[in-house]
Amino acid sequence: MMLKTVKSRAEEQFAASRKKDKQPLDDREKARQEEAKSVAKLRALRLAKEAADKEAAEQAEAEKAAAKIKKPKRSTKAR
Repeated sequence: MMLKTVKSRAEEQFAASRKKDKQPLDDREKARQEEAKSVAKLRALRLAKEAADKEAAEQAEAEKAAAKIKKPKRSTKAR
């Protein structure tokens, strides 16, 4: 009978130590997830900025090309 209680108490202690060991892992996992979320947010912002910069560059190039086409040509008159 005493053997069962000793075994039971040992199992309880083991379960408690496992729970105690798991707590720092949970904290580290939470911190890792927060870091990953932050990195994902920064990456999304960087990609959005790159897309906006590319669009602005394409717009400027189109305007430059349009201005080149619209430039009035000098007429060559015979003197």
